[in-house]
Amino acid sequence: MAVGAGVAVAMALALGPTQPKSLAPIPRPGPANEFNRALHTVMIQMDAGMCITPSADADRDFARAMIPHHQGAVEMAKLELLHGNDPRLRRLAQGMIVEQSQEIALMQSIIASPATVPGTSVNP
Repeated sequence: MAVGAGVAVAMALALGPTQPKSLAPIPRPGPANEFNRALHTVMIQMDAGMCITPSADADRDFARAMIPHHQGAVEMAKLELLHGNDPRLRRLAQGMIVEQSQEIALMQSIIASPATVPGTSVNP
């Protein structure tokens, strides 16, 4: 009788944890997965681009690190426009694309110009 009870308990334990796993739905590729893959790719590229070799110029280093940060934001905003539905977030994304693209252009022009002069300010 003890052996029978032991076998019954062993079978119940063996079937219990594995049964829900076998019935779990298999994730299907779809828009959400496409969005998440693209978002992950953008973030990896952004993070890599922000890892700059420091120089002796804090202003240029700031701009060099911020350009990929802003470009990442622009790419994420484009993904929102492709996949998102919330009109508030879509408007925000549109504004981010315009504003951050303008800021990228400004930072690129600063980097391309002669060394920054101490005491001058740049109006964003």
